[in-house]
Amino acid sequence: MDDEFEAKPRRRGPKATRLLALDAWIDSTLYDAGFKLRQWWENITIFFRRFRVSGWRRGLVELSSEAFTLGTVGLILLLALAVPAFKETAKDWRSQAEYAVTFLDRYGNEVGQRGILQLTSVPVDEMPDQVIKAVLATEDRRFFEHYGIDFMGLMRAMSENVRANSVVQGGSTLTQQLAKNLFLSNERTISRKVKEAFLSVWLEMNLSKKEILQLYLDRAYMGGGTFGITAAAQFYFGKSVQDLSLAEAAMLAGLFKAPAKYAPHVNLPAARARANTVLSAMVEAGFMTEGQVIGARRNPATPIDRGATQQADYFLDWTFDEVKRLAGKQPVHTLIARTTLDVNLQRAAEESLEFNLRQYGKSYGVTQGSIVLMENNGAVRAIVGGRDYGESQFNRATRAERQTGSSFKPYVYAVAMEKGMTPDTTISDAPISWGNWSPKNYTRGYSGRITLSTALIKSINTVPVRLAKEKLSIPPIKAMAEAMGVESPVFSDKTMVLGTSSLTVMDQATAYEVFANGGLAGTRHGITQITTQAGDIVYDQSRDAPPPHRVLSEKAIRSMNSIMVQIPEIGTARRAALPGIRSAGKTGTTQAYKDAWYIGYTGNYTAAVWLGNDDSTPTKNMTGGSLPAMTWQRLMVYAHQNVELKPIPGIDNPFVEKPPQPVADAAKKDPAATAEPAPERPRVLGAATSKFLLELSRKLSETPPLAPAKDSETLSSL
Repeated sequence: MDDEFEAKPRRRGPKATRLLALDAWIDSTLYDAGFKLRQWWENITIFFRRFRVSGWRRGLVELSSEAFTLGTVGLILLLALAVPAFKETAKDWRSQAEYAVTFLDRYGNEVGQRGILQLTSVPVDEMPDQVIKAVLATEDRRFFEHYGIDFMGLMRAMSENVRANSVVQGGSTLTQQLAKNLFLSNERTISRKVKEAFLSVWLEMNLSKKEILQLYLDRAYMGGGTFGITAAAQFYFGKSVQDLSLAEAAMLAGLFKAPAKYAPHVNLPAARARANTVLSAMVEAGFMTEGQVIGARRNPATPIDRGATQQADYFLDWTFDEVKRLAGKQPVHTLIARTTLDVNLQRAAEESLEFNLRQYGKSYGVTQGSIVLMENNGAVRAIVGGRDYGESQFNRATRAERQTGSSFKPYVYAVAMEKGMTPDTTISDAPISWGNWSPKNYTRGYSGRITLSTALIKSINTVPVRLAKEKLSIPPIKAMAEAMGVESPVFSDKTMVLGTSSLTVMDQATAYEVFANGGLAGTRHGITQITTQAGDIVYDQSRDAPPPHRVLSEKAIRSMNSIMVQIPEIGTARRAALPGIRSAGKTGTTQAYKDAWYIGYTGNYTAAVWLGNDDSTPTKNMTGGSLPAMTWQRLMVYAHQNVELKPIPGIDNPFVEKPPQPVADAAKKDPAATAEPAPERPRVLGAATSKFLLELSRKLSETPPLAPAKDSETLSSL
């Protein structure tokens, strides 16, 4: 019975057998692989034990390992720092003088040249030995010994500066100065110095010493609107650089450090003192003996008489770029450009900026500024890109992008007016949050329901934010600013309505000119005509420029101007009010008082003023309604003398009954509210007269010459 019920063994099928075999193979393979791996690792460990060190040798190994790690990190960091610098070399930096352009002002007077430097360049091998020695003695005595950065010279300069307790020597090499001139600006920042160092090494790797020296001598600014030592020799002494005496060479070599300060046609005693310093440097460097330079000391150089030569260098730099853009690929590169420059207005703009910075710059903690002045037909009449072109050729009016603060608000309100709102439309001035952003008013208080007119006049912050969030949105505001002529990138972030976007002074002047020009954009220009030396017209603004186009309706213009004329009268810009003349404008102040703006206009002119510091350090509570408004007012008082006053579009009367009183009240609190009267502007031709004379000149130039007459006919005609 038990045998009957005894379990029989289970028989496995072929599939199960194969799976068991596979499992056994995997197990054995993994075991063998692990065993061999452990054996291999043990062999490696035993091998490397032979190299194990102890004692002082172990310390060396650890230091080497750490050095290797830190070196790798350092190389990665250097690469990250070098990338922005090497991007600067992507542009065509060698073809600066592709065009040779002579510039005329609006009346046809020659005001300067650009681009001729390399066409008249004298090779280094053909320059007198004393010229090269004078430059190297003052700028870089070890030029032929270093590789772009002179660490010995840097240490020497640092020790001299510490000993003198001031900056008496610079540590930059000639190559570093060339890198700055070719690729960078004069801004005093760490990033610029890092780029300068990398670019100096890059120049040494790609150019020979002779090529570097040639470029430096050709590209450096030498004062008087000249670039390069060849042009400077002609300008100051009326001779070729090959004919310079030792005294003249020393005087020119002294200009590299501070061309505006030591320009002999501006300050001859300072130029001669600087030349004497150069002669001493040549002796100290061993380039010459005291006996060789004694004659130059006793008979210092005398420049030719240039009178009170002044050049609108920032304006010419901008128009030179405009010429290259407008002329295109012309076969003839020697051109004559008639510009819109008004020399009197240019000098007045420079004087207004310098006057206010000298008087009040220290008390406000501000060192720099820039101005763009335009006539309301779009003609740019003056550009001030900084206080001193000799110290810095960086054009802050056309290249520096700075946050605009409340001066951006008119773009927001312009969109609102285009959407059908009016100055009397009411809106809530109350706390508002947009995501995690909760902007506050300048006064930290709120007014409840107010009109758009009151909000802009008082520069309320919550109102434009509420308009953008609840009624307009960001894209139309961005599109409006760009349509009005802003060329710098405009942020699409919600904070842009309060001026976080960075614009140039030229952007602001161009856009505000739309308010002054009845809503038409696209009229800005600095060149009216470009011709060849033979008289062939390459470009004519009246013929080739695209026609202006409307970006703001007449109704919107009337609404905006009716608000903005009140800002100098009862708003934040009372120091900009013109005596007897109605004007409009808007102030702007950025966070921490880093930037201050005033952009204003009349029926005749539009001007944008920016004041701040190159390194973006905060000022001493300077607002757009203080020094910028005063600078604008001083310039505009001059500009409107002896001219026919025009009304602002939508504002019938260009005059006010009496000068506004709040300026006098403000003077009690701040002495900077009052200033000396601006110089008087000479009488100028009216627009109709200027147009008639230009047309007459054009017709006379096109009149064919008379056919030769016989003697009897000539006598009878006399």
